[in-house]
Amino acid sequence: MKTNQWAMIAYITIIGWIVAYVKSKDNKSSLVSYHLEQALGLAIAGMVWCIALSIVIAILPAALAGILSIAGLLPIIFMVFGIINANNGVQKPIPVIGKFFQNKFAFLQEA
Repeated sequence: MKTNQWAMIAYITIIGWIVAYVKSKDNKSSLVSYHLEQALGLAIAGMVWCIALSIVIAILPAALAGILSIAGLLPIIFMVFGIINANNGVQKPIPVIGKFFQNKFAFLQEA
């Protein structure tokens, strides 16, 4: 598979991330490492976002909670941006949260 395909797979669930990580260990690529980093950061931020959102929704009245539950789609939208960037072969951070996770995971850096 091409490196941009492994980079795209990294965004598709945590199982896709693990598969891309294992397969990319043999053939180190800065593109795959970058998108592995972005995808892991997105997964962590997405979990935190969904937990915080579920707490807020549990507190709010039902009318507001229904509208606010649409914000739960935000991690999926960011995932689509990451997949598009990986497909195009560019190392562009995910909007809003991408710069925060650059160079944060030392085990993903190229040797």
